[in-house]
Amino acid sequence: MINFNYYLPVNIAFGCGKVKQVGELTKPYGKKALIVTGRASAKKSGLYDKVKDSLSAAGIEHILFDEVAQNPLTTTAEKGAETAIENKCDIIIAIGGGSIMDCAKAIAFLAVNEGDINDYIFNRKQSENALPLVLIPTTCGTGSEGNGFAVLTNPENGDKKSLRCNAIIAKVSIVDPECMMTMPKKVLASVGFDALCHCMEAYTSKISQPFSDALSLYAIELIAQNLVNIYTGADNSKEAWEKITIASTIGGMVINTAGVTLAHGMEHPASGLKDIVHGHGLAALTPAIIEASYTGDTEKFSKISKLLGGTGAEDCAKQVVNILQKLELNLTLSDLGIKEEDIAWMAENCMKVSAASVNNNPVVFSQEQIAEIYRKAL
Repeated sequence: MINFNYYLPVNIAFGCGKVKQVGELTKPYGKKALIVTGRASAKKSGLYDKVKDSLSAAGIEHILFDEVAQNPLTTTAEKGAETAIENKCDIIIAIGGGSIMDCAKAIAFLAVNEGDINDYIFNRKQSENALPLVLIPTTCGTGSEGNGFAVLTNPENGDKKSLRCNAIIAKVSIVDPECMMTMPKKVLASVGFDALCHCMEAYTSKISQPFSDALSLYAIELIAQNLVNIYTGADNSKEAWEKITIASTIGGMVINTAGVTLAHGMEHPASGLKDIVHGHGLAALTPAIIEASYTGDTEKFSKISKLLGGTGAEDCAKQVVNILQKLELNLTLSDLGIKEEDIAWMAENCMKVSAASVNNNPVVFSQEQIAEIYRKAL
């Protein structure tokens, strides 16, 4: 019997040139914005100026917080929240990739909730309150604009885990494919593979359901048909960018419903420990994890394999490797600085911060088995 719930109140404003409407789209939610960015790219691309001008035209003041780095820290979110409170900001706007959007979500949450954010991340405390959010993604990968997750790293102990609540779902996510087109190739490869992993993991998750399955398969096909072509320059059309951008947003939506599985679960300890680029960690781990997991759901892994150009579940990992080679992402954990002596801590940390991902995987592995998968990926 089919029995499931589906709830995802995401407001997506999609289209080329849509970012020019940020002022009018933001106006219903606040009068003074904290704009959250990274240190340079939004300014260099000119996107920050576009957003600033549109907000001014709509009568919205703003303060800039430009201190977010990859794998955002809980301490950075705390500093951003202090800035928002001190300047009496009533809305948070993010311009950037997943790290920036996730940090902005945490800032919006901390600006109205007292205490240690780690208590909320580990569900020792709960709240459904946050400042309103407007998200403007500039990378087609994390899909953070389509969910209520904010992945953060605690610098004190290396725990990398997500704050999850409906309050940090954006009031509006402005998804403009033209904002993606200034990405360096190496960034496109990394974030594009992250989007593919989101869709594959949500599809094969034990808590998947018909709506998330349908969206996942559609997005996997879009990525399979367009990511490598955009990366190699074979197709740089707006249509191809639109398709890969849609797939990325869908990836964020489906993991909100169906969760992620072991690739994300095992990657978070690695990047929490070594500050690895998230997509690189996934590239190093995903083939070994699929090879170990496909017997848990041969029907679904077979469908993925065929969408990627393969013949069945048994060669799904091989098809993923083929894509990674074309994206110049054929990496090992050793390439990323992980050593044998790191594996015990990562396996233990995986069970701590990624218990849901471990249990969502088509095959549920023990801590010792997870350690062995890490070794195969070295």
